[in-house]
Amino acid sequence: MTGRLLLLVPGGSGQLGRDLAALASSRPDAEAIAPSSAELDLTRTGDVVSAVAALAERASASGASPVVVNAAAYTAVDAAETDEARAFAVNVDGPRVLAAACTSRRVPLIHVSTDYVFPGDASSPYEVDDPLGPRSAYGRTKAAGEDAVLGSGASAWVVRTSWVYGKSGNNFVKTMARLEKERDTVSVVDDQAGSPTWSADLASGLVELAGRIASDAGPPGRVLHCAGGGSTTWYGFAQAVFAGLGADPARVLPCTTADFPRPAPRPAYSVLSNASWRDAGLTPLRPWQDALTAYFAAA
Repeated sequence: MTGRLLLLVPGGSGQLGRDLAALASSRPDAEAIAPSSAELDLTRTGDVVSAVAALAERASASGASPVVVNAAAYTAVDAAETDEARAFAVNVDGPRVLAAACTSRRVPLIHVSTDYVFPGDASSPYEVDDPLGPRSAYGRTKAAGEDAVLGSGASAWVVRTSWVYGKSGNNFVKTMARLEKERDTVSVVDDQAGSPTWSADLASGLVELAGRIASDAGPPGRVLHCAGGGSTTWYGFAQAVFAGLGADPARVLPCTTADFPRPAPRPAYSVLSNASWRDAGLTPLRPWQDALTAYFAAA
């Protein structure tokens, strides 16, 4: 990367947004402006246009390279089943406006997406060009958001990830840590497979990609997958969390999806292949087990 990187991170108060801001602040060659979704609501067109304009002007005045990393999203998977209009506004209309603002100011955009855009019926890791087939309202809105960004004419990249957890916000690891204290045993589904991803590792990957883009060396492929290495089930993930807490993993009991019905269908298999990330010359994320170990060491 040449010069200084100046990031605008909508969704800056979320677990990924916080890690992006923290990573940028720890580097002499990067800075992040990370407004919360309340401070920068992607459904408010004027605010989005103004934020991107301010980013471009500040970057120009300081000689920095501006990049927008969109970490804002409606992520309440079950609530979206009965609130799809709101999910559509945040996950589709918002990114469309953001991409248009980036186009007008010639600012590159990285848009974070999800494994939920796939149907979940595969038996090997999903590649970037595999057919989409979301089975939930959340997945449908995220898939439509990808289309909105990629069809906008912006210099844009979509980065899909999965099973994200971090120090802030609500996530599976924090839920398991709470339940470990409250219950003798915990039942967790063992027939859904994916790739756990520590938000700090994902942030590192996104900043690496932003640096490449700012140096005019962005990958030719506009869709990339970036998730923790390897895969497991939620049951296996929960056992690893208990072990990381110093608790007995045998206290985690396996169950099926049918035993634990939810309003929104979950993908039975949503492991993402990182081949596109490696092929782009980007650093693959470490195995999910190593990342979880590092997460507990940093907690």
